[in-house]
Amino acid sequence: MTRFAFLAAAVLSLPAAALAHHGWSSYDASKAINIKAKFTSVSWANPHGSAKMQWNGKTWDVILAPVSRMEARGLTPAMIAPGQTVGLVGYPRRDGTREMRIERVIIGKKAIELR
Repeated sequence: MTRFAFLAAAVLSLPAAALAHHGWSSYDASKAINIKAKFTSVSWANPHGSAKMQWNGKTWDVILAPVSRMEARGLTPAMIAPGQTVGLVGYPRRDGTREMRIERVIIGKKAIELR
């Protein structure tokens, strides 16, 4: 019976895991957004970093790269800490949800490619 309980728990957790992550096709690469903004919060976590920001009077969710990639390319949590002004180049979701996938972060004159 223990094996059955374990299997049932594993199967029931799959839909939640699948919903927690999204494919890149849900973003519109033909509509690049290039802005300067301040993050209101940042999550430096896997499967990828994320943040929130105010843009056009609305709160937007920001999808960053995996932590290992950001660190390998020279981006640190301090560089994008809440309140820091950063340049962002990214793509909005196709369905109109206020979320964007970030391709590039610009700190001062340094551009950090995330993809």
